[in-house]
Amino acid sequence: MFRSLLIATAATGLAAAAHAQEAGPYLEGGYQYFDIKPGGAESGVDTHGIAARAGYRFNNIFSLETELATGIDDGEFDFNVDEDEFNFDDNNDGDLSDVIAASGDIGLNYLIGIYGKANLPLTERLNAYARAGYAYVDLDASLETPGGNFINVEDSADGPAFGAGMSYDLTDNLYLKGDYTYYSFDSTDTSGVMLGVGYKF
Repeated sequence: MFRSLLIATAATGLAAAAHAQEAGPYLEGGYQYFDIKPGGAESGVDTHGIAARAGYRFNNIFSLETELATGIDDGEFDFNVDEDEFNFDDNNDGDLSDVIAASGDIGLNYLIGIYGKANLPLTERLNAYARAGYAYVDLDASLETPGGNFINVEDSADGPAFGAGMSYDLTDNLYLKGDYTYYSFDSTDTSGVMLGVGYKF
């Protein structure tokens, strides 16, 4: 009886210690691909960036994390928008109802967000997770119009974001991860894929 009590107490202590080790901060970083479709663009624009995330694990299931990403190159796109949206008469005919059919480049200045994250262990090392939160994006674009004019546009948007991914523990602290996030911005339809590494402290 006494021996069983000691074993049960020791097991409870070990379980509590293991649980305590699950809580704590973590950092992640890596490559991020974005598909950005600004209002007026005919299709999504491929852009590439780098991203960093910092979070805190409250237990082995729930975390809270922040995200910061920035672009490392611009993507090319075709753009169709009414002149009155820019208040710009490209062909100087006094009519702002014409459509500007332009080509240009779009760049990601930065994207920030905060998310709640739920982790689901699949095996001892493999985990699936989902996250939901709110994000803000800042973009700039350079357009060359049919009239030979150049327009620089900076735009920003915010909205809810949802994603899912998987991670694989290389060691107790170091892991590989990959995920997909959809950013529900009003004026800019954006999705991103991140591949990176993380470290649990």
